[in-house]
Amino acid sequence: MTSEAARQGWQRWLALATARTDATGNANMRQLVTLRWIAVAGQFVTILFARFGLGFDLPLVPMMAALAAAVGLNLASMPLYGWRKGANIQLLLALLFDVGLLTTQFYLAGGATNPFISLYLLHVVLGAVLLDRWSSWAIVVVTAACFGVLTLYYRPLILPPDYSGEYFLLYTIGSLLCFMLIATLLMLFMTRITGNLRARDTRLADLRQQAAEEDHIVRMGLLASGAAHELGTPLASIAVILADWRRMPTLAQDADLQAEIVEMQSEVQRCKAIVTGILLSAGEARGEAPEIMPLHQLLDGIVDEWRAVHPSVDFDYTTRVGDDPQVVSDPALKQVIANVLDNAAEASPHWVAFRGERTEGDLALIVRDRGPGFSDERLASFGKPYQSSKREPGHGLGLFLAVNVMRKLGGGVSVVNCEGGGAEVTITMPLSAIALS
Repeated sequence: MTSEAARQGWQRWLALATARTDATGNANMRQLVTLRWIAVAGQFVTILFARFGLGFDLPLVPMMAALAAAVGLNLASMPLYGWRKGANIQLLLALLFDVGLLTTQFYLAGGATNPFISLYLLHVVLGAVLLDRWSSWAIVVVTAACFGVLTLYYRPLILPPDYSGEYFLLYTIGSLLCFMLIATLLMLFMTRITGNLRARDTRLADLRQQAAEEDHIVRMGLLASGAAHELGTPLASIAVILADWRRMPTLAQDADLQAEIVEMQSEVQRCKAIVTGILLSAGEARGEAPEIMPLHQLLDGIVDEWRAVHPSVDFDYTTRVGDDPQVVSDPALKQVIANVLDNAAEASPHWVAFRGERTEGDLALIVRDRGPGFSDERLASFGKPYQSSKREPGHGLGLFLAVNVMRKLGGGVSVVNCEGGGAEVTITMPLSAIALS
């Protein structure tokens, strides 16, 4: 069962990682669409300026038709932002379309003699950053082939009579504008795309950390389950021996000894209940149906058990749960609350407050103490294993388990230092996670 849980945990991590990687591909696709809008606007202005400002004889109809095709592709691409299959293919096809559009415009405006021919490099760089290796090389091959074709086949760019002797000057100015355009677009979009990649890496790192924590919990569960199984037999033997002692005539006459035997039996029963709770949390307890009770009864039961173990603590307990729905007594939730209360009692042995509140569909459980609070370092590493404000090594597992159990239930755990001293830990979760539907 434990290995199955670990396998399922890693499968969830891989599914989330794939989804979030595809989300990064969608973000990059949006950047390409934005780049295409800028390219369409820039080409539109350039074509009109060259035709009506400088007097170049340009075929406006086919050139504007190519721009209209780019606009149509942009409009058609918007509904595909949420499509998470084949992100690399989508990006490759988008870049190939842009290369084809650019080739069409160059063919109609001088071919390889056009000073803006270096715009092909922009697509090569984008392909190298966004695409897989084979796709990047495909962009290189296609752009090189288009460049080669344009050296042989193109519609000549005829200079206006006023500029017939200034071809080199116009070519130099055009090359300068092309360089400035490429540099600006690369700076603008490479920073955005790099930001997308950094965000993806951060999300993947968070997912790896979550998977490692879940694996850590599985190992702890295996250890606890094994220990519970091993303890079950000696506890049962002790219970039988104590029952025999209590019936022995020689011991039955000693009232003090009988009282001690009763107390020992009570403690053995408590140990057996703890072992059963561990096995139930691991899904290994048999023959026991889950308990169903009102929410206030669940909280009252947790508080009563905790008070019995900590009789010297001044415990302030209040609940406001509204219409008091029926819930399933989840052993993991009970253990989380007990762990947080234990931590509060260790930090503040004389006073602990516990408050249960219901707000719409959520349940909030707030534990407050009057201890020294959490250090900044502890707050930064909150919820990680073996990170504790206590001196003994190996502590901090209580809050670590609380964070992960609440995450599985769809909730969370937050902690703040109170202004008057002490700390406040808030456990929040959707009531639907434990309530009967």
